[in-house]
Amino acid sequence: MHDGLPFAYSMPAPVYWSPEVADKPGSFLGGEQCVIENEHFFVRGRIVLPVRDAEEDLEWGVWVSLSPANYARMIDVFEDPARVDEPPYFGWLSTVLPGYEHTTLNLKTNLHTQELGVRPLIEVEPTNHPLAVEQREGKTLARVREFAEIAFHQSGTS
Repeated sequence: MHDGLPFAYSMPAPVYWSPEVADKPGSFLGGEQCVIENEHFFVRGRIVLPVRDAEEDLEWGVWVSLSPANYARMIDVFEDPARVDEPPYFGWLSTVLPGYEHTTLNLKTNLHTQELGVRPLIEVEPTNHPLAVEQREGKTLARVREFAEIAFHQSGTS
């Protein structure tokens, strides 16, 4: 039994991160960024899914890969309040979200920087993938309950 229904979940690292990677030169996993061998660059963000029959939205804490140039630019403006005016950064979703028939790994995204202290907002490319449809059209409270069951009875989310 659990108290209340959670409306936020977070993945601790990009799917490509592992203990073996941690020991490689040029690799680190921080709270907001991750780099693998100075070649692969990731940023933590939020996918927000409206819940049509609830007062709050469902949020997934996910990781998105960025090109080296976009990652460098994002780091340059990380502490700048004007970062909210940055154009979105293209990226690939680097998180496998549970509960979807088709994988969410490598979906095309746009990462939108937010005000200081707020994680970026991740917009999934508007396709007919169920995650993209739910981001556009919302989901039901029953579907949120399905995610809670998966999250509490499988490992990998927190």
